[in-house]
Amino acid sequence: MTQGGISYFGIRHHGPGSAESLVKALQELQPVAVLVEGPADASPLLPLLASADMKPPVALLCYPEDDPAATSFWPFAEFSPEYQAALWAVANKAALRFIDLPSAARLAEKAPEGSTGADAAEAEVTEAQGEETARIQDPIGTLARAAGYEDGESWWSDIIEQNPDPGPIFAAIADAMTTLRDGEGAIGKLEAMREAHMRLEIAAARKEFDGPLAVVCGAWHVPALRTAHTQKSDQALLKDIGRRKTTMTYAPWTGPRLALGYGYGAGVVAPGWCKHLWQTRGQDDASVLWLARIATVLRAKGHMISTASLIEAERLARALAAIRERPKPGFEELRDASIAALFNGEALLWKMVEAELLLGADVGEIPPDTPLAPLIDDLQRNQKAARLKPEALERELSIDLRSESGLFRSTLLHRLNVLGVNWGRLTDVGRSRGTFRERWMLAWQPEYAVRLVENLIYGPTIEKAANGRLVQMIGAAATLDALAALVQSAIRAALSEASAAGLAALEEKAAVSSECLEILASVPPLADIIRYGEARKTETERLAGLLERLIIEGAIALPYAARDLDAQAAAALMAALRKADEAIRLVEPDEHVLEAWRGGLSAVLDSSRSTALVAGCAAHLLYEVGRLSAGATADLLAKRLSPGTPVIDAAAFFEGFFSGAGQRLIYDEGLRGAVDAWLASLDEEAFVAHLPLLRRVFSNLDSMERRRLIEAVLGRRASLPAGLMPAPDGGEAWRRHFGIIGKLLAGEPGHGR
Repeated sequence: MTQGGISYFGIRHHGPGSAESLVKALQELQPVAVLVEGPADASPLLPLLASADMKPPVALLCYPEDDPAATSFWPFAEFSPEYQAALWAVANKAALRFIDLPSAARLAEKAPEGSTGADAAEAEVTEAQGEETARIQDPIGTLARAAGYEDGESWWSDIIEQNPDPGPIFAAIADAMTTLRDGEGAIGKLEAMREAHMRLEIAAARKEFDGPLAVVCGAWHVPALRTAHTQKSDQALLKDIGRRKTTMTYAPWTGPRLALGYGYGAGVVAPGWCKHLWQTRGQDDASVLWLARIATVLRAKGHMISTASLIEAERLARALAAIRERPKPGFEELRDASIAALFNGEALLWKMVEAELLLGADVGEIPPDTPLAPLIDDLQRNQKAARLKPEALERELSIDLRSESGLFRSTLLHRLNVLGVNWGRLTDVGRSRGTFRERWMLAWQPEYAVRLVENLIYGPTIEKAANGRLVQMIGAAATLDALAALVQSAIRAALSEASAAGLAALEEKAAVSSECLEILASVPPLADIIRYGEARKTETERLAGLLERLIIEGAIALPYAARDLDAQAAAALMAALRKADEAIRLVEPDEHVLEAWRGGLSAVLDSSRSTALVAGCAAHLLYEVGRLSAGATADLLAKRLSPGTPVIDAAAFFEGFFSGAGQRLIYDEGLRGAVDAWLASLDEEAFVAHLPLLRRVFSNLDSMERRRLIEAVLGRRASLPAGLMPAPDGGEAWRRHFGIIGKLLAGEPGHGR
């Protein structure tokens, strides 16, 4: 809508229909300057959007130099009207500027959480003073309800995004917004300042340029920008504008982060669908191409999709659109039609592909000559060297640490984890000696750029910042196990400064620590470093000596730590004990160290004050390494599970011995006999009370192992229900109990739940 040589284009941020209409309008108007809603101090960066190397989605990133954590983003997608306006202006040599409040002023005013410089019309008025009405909070929704729609998304899509003949749409939008804003009363301070600043910038441009001007802004602002205000009154609103020194650059964004569902107030419901609408604009077969894309995704996942089913889905989508009185099928109609025609009515199958289709997996790229925050710049260099491209959706990466490229990738991902940038999540370190492989799950999130900015206080490169942050964390670590985990992180990330500081702190802490749980918890990470030292080219001699010392100290402290514990403390100690023992056996220390460790386990087993759960665990660990023979172990179980032992203590010893080791009952007849005798001695009430315990013990057995255990207990011809089985020697209680155990092992419900 034109007024005094100025044309106002009220758009919906990230609306492909708005973008298409805007490009047509600019081509017809041929303005000499394009003024865009956005932080005025970022205007020098605006033409960079038109760089051939800029691949949206990207975001303008602004942060105060004295508080990098207070970062704001202004995202741009391929289908964003502001992005297309920038492309048109650069291609047609028109001046291009942002006209909204400077970023420093917005940061000083502390804009509402989730808002950005590109807030959608229905999300922009958030600080209205006095009673806020529905039409101010949700103007698009108000128009939609007036037109008989249930929500603003569907209305905007039909009228703007997918309307085959929108006509003078910008004039109609301006009139609608004017009607909504009539009589609105006072608005919030921030919104008033924003609109005042935009009016002043428009007035200044009017004086500077001779020719038509185009103003591209959120639809809600159009009436306020067209309304006459005195320059003096607008300047008065801005006299106390906040001023902070800020830094601005671009950062990669992702398709999913343009979605409303990710908390972005100016987002759209389905960014992937919006991108599809933009790329198929002007085509009559947009719905056909969308269905073809659905079929491609499904076929890639192994589903058979026939051409006939696709034709039926397209017909059904058009019928649904007609029934719902929509001009064209939207993604809702195509979704419903796909579920019916392609998924046999199974909505769960749609859920498998929904994110990939509606959200997309796009990650933007920034031109190499863009002035970036130092850590973001260094990350891009490292990503290029590692040949790792950030992607929005999860993908698995297997790394061989023996190769130079694999070690470089692993080091980069570990350093980023130290900085809180969890681009990669380690899923499997390898659990056997000689394993040089890591498995990562990668998924890039836009907020990682913010975390990199926050870490600038530690250094300008990934390596220096990770070193600095880890050294600080090591200085603040209060326990031995926490220190050991940090040293492990430092060595995995090849951070020499942090490794040296961590080892020194670890040695100092180990010299004065007597807390058994801490000592045991520190053993696995240190053993892990030694096991994989060759792959990471780590000097492990100093570390090996420290580990041996900790093992011996843990063995000395263990018998005292195992005394008179409550259930929670006993469970924690048992878990730490099992992990420490596994690490010790894999690292294979000197024989005198092993002897000291096993002596500590024996002392726990022999002490009458040891908590039964921990004593059972110690007995199992001694049995595994042959310190207890099969016969001695069977005798021990018979004794500890005898009728003379309190049921609660017997149950705890049983759990400690067999937790994670239920397979032993399949192959060891002596152990089975001891357990059989204990179970047969229990009365009905005590037996049923301990069924949850038995379920926990057997939970790690797979179906084949459960079947073998049933056969071992009840005989090769075992079949369920167990009540049909001939009773083995031991009487009725035996048959009853093992009938229930058989059902338990077979996974039947109703027992011990």
